[in-house]
Amino acid sequence: MSAPRGPARDPAATEASPAFARIILPLSALNVLNQASRALVAVVGPLLALEFGLSATELGMLAAAFFASYALTQLPVGLALDLYGSRRVQSALALVAAAGFALSAMAEAAWLLAVGRFVTGIGVAAGFMAMIKTATEWYPRHRIAAVTGTGVFIGAAGGMLATLPAQWMLPLLGWRGLFVLLAVAALLVAAWIRLVVPEAPPGAPPRRQQRRKLGVEIAEFGRIFTHRAFLRLVPAVVLMTGLTFTYQGLWAGPWLRDVGGLGDEARAGVLFCFALGLMAGSLLNSRLASALQRRGADPMLVPYCGMVAMMAVQLVLALAAPADPLLQTLLWTAFAYVSATGPASFAAVGQHFPSELSGRVATAINATMLVLVFVLQWAIGAILDLWPRTASGGWDPAGYGWALLLTVALQAAAAVWLVLAPRPGRAEGTGSSGTA
Repeated sequence: MSAPRGPARDPAATEASPAFARIILPLSALNVLNQASRALVAVVGPLLALEFGLSATELGMLAAAFFASYALTQLPVGLALDLYGSRRVQSALALVAAAGFALSAMAEAAWLLAVGRFVTGIGVAAGFMAMIKTATEWYPRHRIAAVTGTGVFIGAAGGMLATLPAQWMLPLLGWRGLFVLLAVAALLVAAWIRLVVPEAPPGAPPRRQQRRKLGVEIAEFGRIFTHRAFLRLVPAVVLMTGLTFTYQGLWAGPWLRDVGGLGDEARAGVLFCFALGLMAGSLLNSRLASALQRRGADPMLVPYCGMVAMMAVQLVLALAAPADPLLQTLLWTAFAYVSATGPASFAAVGQHFPSELSGRVATAINATMLVLVFVLQWAIGAILDLWPRTASGGWDPAGYGWALLLTVALQAAAAVWLVLAPRPGRAEGTGSSGTA
């Protein structure tokens, strides 16, 4: 028996419908700020390292502070989304993000900047999950990946804006001015969500009528984390998304400087193409996954293919990194494109659970992924610090090669687990609200 899917939806609804403009689009605006905040450190990271005298490990920990708070906030945010809805949660969190950006802009020491990044991570913690939650409520099952993929496509523009445009504005505004711009934008997004996004689909019962005792609601997380579908699929899912965040959020920029030999503007140009690859992959991969699922294919088919391609690109970067800037650009763009299967994979995992748990399922996946990002950003920095710093102040190219081989090995282990792990039975359920 299929899990209950919540209020009825119009099967004709598409991502071009008024619902998209009123619901997903405002929510995706906060995801623009989320992506911009992640990608900006890859551009300004070398400046921060020089200004505050940071080692590779310390720079990795600074970037990881954002993901640490992001991860710690996931489970409470997922519960809040299910109980109170995206409108209330996201309009409040956008104000928290504005405070985090302002703190970062005013920081006079590395630890204060880390505090600002930590607060920002809380404010943007529900960006993608709010879109998943809302799409689950408003759209039919086979449309969820395409709709959220379109929202992620829009959100990925933030990563693009934090590359070449940010590099161009640096001489005028400095890195502090860029954080001020993000703070102002977060205030505007908070107002937009509060004024435009509706509370729930037409005909849905008030959320307060759907709530059970808080302890019961929290206990659902235990059932989610022990569900066979979650245990089998999530290692592969979080590695694909987590590696994207790890490299876009920090280590792609230093790689392009130390291995690729690129200057500031050329490096920002490659990161701009990386963001374009994420945008295109989020849109096209999710649409392909929805189209294939509608024809009876496994909803994880596209993510599986992306994982194989991602491993191949990393092997080339580790073992035969090209000196040609054009080839470097193509490889990092391909890395971003094939890794952009988050909307499809999150939707695929969520289909094993009833719709009233969709916020918690998405944030359970994201929390797991962000813990991994925190560890990976620190671990790559620790690997690089095994070699002496170069004369230019960078890190030895050999360290990057070993770091990439480590991430390939992790993905290979996840692929083996997909084959060996127990598959969920048709009667396996999650809570009292339905079965998978």
